[in-house]
Amino acid sequence: MLYLTLLFGLVLIIITTKFTQNYRLSKLWLLVSQISASFIVIMFGNLEISHINQIELGYLTIPFSILFLIGFTNVMNIEKEQKSLILLLPCITLICLSVSALIIGYTFVSIIGICAVLTVMLVLLYGYISGKVNIGKILTTSIGFIIAVLSLSLFELSFVMIYIPIFTLALPLALYLLIQKKLTSVQSVISSSLVALLFSLMMFVIPLNIVWYLVIGLTVKFYENMKTR
Repeated sequence: MLYLTLLFGLVLIIITTKFTQNYRLSKLWLLVSQISASFIVIMFGNLEISHINQIELGYLTIPFSILFLIGFTNVMNIEKEQKSLILLLPCITLICLSVSALIIGYTFVSIIGICAVLTVMLVLLYGYISGKVNIGKILTTSIGFIIAVLSLSLFELSFVMIYIPIFTLALPLALYLLIQKKLTSVQSVISSSLVALLFSLMMFVIPLNIVWYLVIGLTVKFYENMKTR
């Protein structure tokens, strides 16, 4: 059932995004479609976050799950069109999700993840050959929704799985947006992809609790340095 709900939610988002762009409708319709798609996945796919570690969410389960899905759906949602090379970032994330699911034995995430990786690689290959492919909102939102659903699926099993979309996609993408004005487009993508690859390798080599402490420590140190400037 989860396969069908994911497909239905994906089609809903694609159609709404296409209509919004073609007829210049309010962006509120995009948000409504994403909330609807998320609600479909949660209610009919039985996919939700009912607790975080030992903390029960109770009445906040559905709102928190919807917020989670919408947040990661829009991680890749960049206003300006980008070169196809930017798809290296979600490709790394999808590979990490697929490998983690294979290790755990979660077939839904591994199958959908592998299919998504193959699709992204085909787009990358076509973009490399033609040199004319620009990545628009429809594709980035679709990929974001798939990553959001797969991440939520693994998040149900283990809280530390939130590491994957945050540190292999959200942070590298933020780095890409930060340095793209200082470097060329290719250099920016390669730099941010290397960061995503480093975090993904750390996940499978270093225990996750140590990685978390390392990331939190570096974040605090970075914040302190920013305050002193």
